[in-house]
Amino acid sequence: MPASPAVLDWLRTTCAEYKFDIAAIYRREGRHAWPLRASDADDLAAQLAAGGHFLPLPKEPAALANVLEVSLVDFILESATRAAGIEARRGTERGYPDVELSGPALGGGYHAVDVKVARRAAGGRRTQSRITLYTGNTYFRYPKLRWPGTFRPFGDYASHIDLLGIYTLTDTTERVADLEVIVQEPWTIASRQRSSTTREYIGAVQSIADLRAGRGEFDAESEFYVFWRRFPFRVGRAVQQVLDRLLAEQG
Repeated sequence: MPASPAVLDWLRTTCAEYKFDIAAIYRREGRHAWPLRASDADDLAAQLAAGGHFLPLPKEPAALANVLEVSLVDFILESATRAAGIEARRGTERGYPDVELSGPALGGGYHAVDVKVARRAAGGRRTQSRITLYTGNTYFRYPKLRWPGTFRPFGDYASHIDLLGIYTLTDTTERVADLEVIVQEPWTIASRQRSSTTREYIGAVQSIADLRAGRGEFDAESEFYVFWRRFPFRVGRAVQQVLDRLLAEQG
């Protein structure tokens, strides 16, 4: 089912105001006299950096992505509290989705919002790695079952939307420059490739221009679902055990 224009419009308008403002990792010990007085936020940051309070954010992609994802989720949740007719709640760390939206301002129903972060490759035209859209062998493959770590079955959502945070890695303490947030429906940016050779993940296209334009490798949403639900994903023992239990509970 296509995403409600109200959901897409609200997320795109809201995310246009997002700024990544995590400057560094703070350490308690410093090299300066107390009390420390600052005239504004920039002055405070400069004094803390000069006083030895700052350590760089992690450079490792997964760790830095986690910092960015938490910041974006917090921003969406805070924005929802200020918006009339919108409710939001945070998902579990390894579940789906990262945020669930609902409320009359969004046209009713529940809307799954997942946050993805990727670094620009050299040249700035592609993501360094392929963004993961869904885990293909669990909640996506069996949309009528409520899997652990989810609020409800995948198929119960009125829409599925991804927030993509695309950044350039720097040697500064904050590590992140030129952050761009793109809001798209997952099927519109999907590829026919997995995002991992070892995990059962559905991958996005890597061209940033195509991500921005919603120009994936499928012409229709139905084509995307048919292709990926027929894909021969592996089902390991742990996943099979959960699947067996969920099917048994259904009777």
